[in-house]
Amino acid sequence: MKTPSSFSFGDREIMNGNFDDDGRIKRTGTLLTASAHVMAVVIGSGVLSLAWCLAQLGWILGVLLLAAFAVITWYTCILLSDCYRSPDPATGTRNYNYMQAVKVNLGGFKYKLCGISQYVTQVGTTIGYIITSAISMAAVKRSNCFHKYGHKHGCHMLNNTYVLIFGCMEIVLSQIPNFHELELVSIVATIMSFAYAGIGIVLSIVTIAGGTSSKTSLKPNMTSMENMWNAFSALGDIAFAYSFSFVLLEIQDTLKQTPPENKVMKRSCTVGIGAASLLYMLCAVLGYIAFGNDSPGNYLTGFGFYEPFWLVDIGNICVVIHLLGAFQAIIQPFFAAVENWSREKWPGSKFIEREYIIGKFSINMFRLTWRTIYVIIATIMAMMFPFFNSFMGLIGAATYWPLAIYFPVEMYISRAKIQTGSFKWIWLKLLTLICLIVALMAAAASIRGLAVSVSSFELFHSMS
Repeated sequence: MKTPSSFSFGDREIMNGNFDDDGRIKRTGTLLTASAHVMAVVIGSGVLSLAWCLAQLGWILGVLLLAAFAVITWYTCILLSDCYRSPDPATGTRNYNYMQAVKVNLGGFKYKLCGISQYVTQVGTTIGYIITSAISMAAVKRSNCFHKYGHKHGCHMLNNTYVLIFGCMEIVLSQIPNFHELELVSIVATIMSFAYAGIGIVLSIVTIAGGTSSKTSLKPNMTSMENMWNAFSALGDIAFAYSFSFVLLEIQDTLKQTPPENKVMKRSCTVGIGAASLLYMLCAVLGYIAFGNDSPGNYLTGFGFYEPFWLVDIGNICVVIHLLGAFQAIIQPFFAAVENWSREKWPGSKFIEREYIIGKFSINMFRLTWRTIYVIIATIMAMMFPFFNSFMGLIGAATYWPLAIYFPVEMYISRAKIQTGSFKWIWLKLLTLICLIVALMAAAASIRGLAVSVSSFELFHSMS
């Protein structure tokens, strides 16, 4: 046993409370901050497309799927929360990210598959966020144009300027060192998500109260191939709307050591997914009643609402602010992976490791350089390919199943030593199979949508 005089600097810091018991900087996350991270990632601008999803699926199937995927997501996240420490979920060794948990529980090959799925999703989602934000910024100008010149005026414009504006803002935000420093950003993003969803809800209620609501359907409209593909896309949109598992353990890694992280994370998942589900249901149901089977893909940018134009503008500004924060919550694990690999590859490099303190800010030249290059490349990609959202739909379909369903279930079966052929094993495998079918249907719809988009493709010509 060490005497007081033999403690190293790190030991003294642990005694002073500046580090956790594994030598890493002490975490300060709480139920509030973790819930904010969850909501910032889960509640995306896609919430405003759920009325369109109900229009494709009808009341019965649409509402059932909204409820079913909320429960499925919550359940798999509860399973995944217990994978943060191994072998004991409360006192075992920390797995600092999703990939490490898969490696410990399932082995090398699945670890590599997880890494590919996770990083492709994170990179693709950030490019999709740039495009979505640019469309929302352009929508502000379009709504003012409609207000001034009338709804028959096209008011079309290129999105490139808005893509560049968003990219410049992300270059600055990307210098936030790590997930632990994102608490304020995620809280602001969460407030914005509630704000624009709330605006959509209020406008829907006003439309319904005005007696202008449209015809709705109880069941899906399968009278044509186009309707069938739309139903498949809607099915995928609802499933992916709840997906955030690929950053769950990174969020959990921000929580204080006590109380046990898995218990706090489970409560955070319940709060975050519960709040998201409530917003999703309200936006979907009220939006569908308001616009019926003609519901637009996004009624703040697709202009299901024209007036009051200033309120529509506020809603779209809230979308942009939310996605500024959500971009960081999504991409920070990828930033961390590249930077950790670089430190291992070139140990002792001052360019990679040295921190320059300027006031309250810490500047690292490698972080500044490579993250800036990443945002520039992502911005150029968003400008080049106006059909990227269709491609993102395919990425989502391909990675949703392994990250949100397969790995959490398989890790649970391995950790809990569920006997092959038992009742619990059978229904867990059945759940995995059903979600795989949903992912394949959505992937087929995305491939078809991608083929249609490519047929009218123009480089650097994204229009609103």
